[in-house]
Amino acid sequence: MEINRKEIFRYLGYGGHEADETVRNLAEECVRELEQAANCRSLMREYPLITAEDGTIDGGCFRTKSKHLLKNLGGCGRVLVMAATLGSSVDRLLNRYGKLSVTKAVILQAAAAAMIEAYCNELCAGWKEEYEKRGLYLRPRFSPGYGDFSLSCQKELLDGLEAGKRIGITLTEGGLMLPTKTVTAVIGISEKEEPCRPEGCEVCEKRECPYRRAKSGAGGQEKQR
Repeated sequence: MEINRKEIFRYLGYGGHEADETVRNLAEECVRELEQAANCRSLMREYPLITAEDGTIDGGCFRTKSKHLLKNLGGCGRVLVMAATLGSSVDRLLNRYGKLSVTKAVILQAAAAAMIEAYCNELCAGWKEEYEKRGLYLRPRFSPGYGDFSLSCQKELLDGLEAGKRIGITLTEGGLMLPTKTVTAVIGISEKEEPCRPEGCEVCEKRECPYRRAKSGAGGQEKQR
């Protein structure tokens, strides 16, 4: 998988500014160490989707109300529920550098965030190709915490996937997923291809977030601030 270096620096808060050579070299070191430590694993299951007039979404293993997710799933009759993780060895690496080097620990956190994003992108690209062969189209993945899709749904998604038993993903009492570099998401399945591809930053209402991706105007392509 190819880790997007621009994403690493976005997570570090550089926006449109260039990182200096020292930071770039440290980022490359972190990527190499992560590639050795990561044990990427994933789960995916397909469920029927039912939506109600009051905005309730029943995705088989989860039930919620979310106007943003409802919009994302418009016209879909089924959903994929997914979980992906970099594994516990990455957490141990992060904890080790948290004690040895604050600077490297911060860069490693950003690189790990970019890595799990790249892994999810790779998984979704494969599923997209697989479903399109059957004449079906996948919507962009939508994770708890995006827009008004409540983080409380994490437990239902993980339980529906039996993620604890199958690949060791657990949830703390405070709602933190372990391993920490883990993503869950819902992906709509439609018989109609949709040209609109809204993703995380585009549905988030935190307009002043320093990590926000911004659109570039014509064509709606994303750019780094």
